[in-house]
Amino acid sequence: MGLQPNRIIVVTGASRGAGKGIAVALGAPGATVYVTGRTRHEGDAPLPGTVFATAEEINRRGGVGIPLVCDHADDAQVKAVFERVASDHGRLDILVNNAICLPDGLTDKGPFWKKPLALQAILDVGLRSTYVATYFAAPLLIKNGEGLVVNTSSFGGRCYMHGPAYGAGKAAVDKMAHDMAVDFKAYNVAVVSVWMGLLDNERTRATVAADPGTYGKALARAESTEFTGLIIDALARDPKRMERSGKVWVGAELALEYGITDINGRQPRSYRAGLGDPTTFSDAVVE
Repeated sequence: MGLQPNRIIVVTGASRGAGKGIAVALGAPGATVYVTGRTRHEGDAPLPGTVFATAEEINRRGGVGIPLVCDHADDAQVKAVFERVASDHGRLDILVNNAICLPDGLTDKGPFWKKPLALQAILDVGLRSTYVATYFAAPLLIKNGEGLVVNTSSFGGRCYMHGPAYGAGKAAVDKMAHDMAVDFKAYNVAVVSVWMGLLDNERTRATVAADPGTYGKALARAESTEFTGLIIDALARDPKRMERSGKVWVGAELALEYGITDINGRQPRSYRAGLGDPTTFSDAVVE
């Protein structure tokens, strides 16, 4: 059966952007959504948004938003998030791994050795943090008897996008979803990776403002930050979601299957034709 309305959810990296949109979209009446992120006060980060503002929006829409300030580069802080969930509820229905570090210089033109070395931080908060969060979430998902883990990703896992640090991080969380699905299968916990398209978020708007000639037209076709949250909600309700486990899915294509349109009424397109097919993995299991 689909996961019930009184879901317990954790969305990482939810101060702004995709994480905020996903958390808000999942925060329907009856749902409790823990939102994590580093930003406590407006102005602490270059872009607007805080975990408290995200939680307030969830509350406004009828859910229960719980903000947890957490630096996902610190394993002890991540562990504390799931200890809090365990103390409050003793279970977890959905984990969305969205936390990522996107240092300045990501979209600069040129080879990786001419970009800041700091771009490798994506491999810490983004790749490694996905593993750590799911590690601490696992006992709660298993105790629940069923569950869903979603790693947010992109076509950068298959094509050249923003250089090797970004690409390696996305390709790795895709593979991590596949391998985690093998371990979780016996416990009825599905794990998928969802490729998002260009997002209409704070970072994209700042990029467009700096280079409207390159990115301006693309913004008109961008997905809202809530779009992926609507897709995750449908996945959670899908009684056959275990059949999707261990695979990489294009969010826009899942939306068509589930009959989902974006909050603006548009039907975001898949970039498969231009950027490549979702990665597929061998069914072999070597223990």
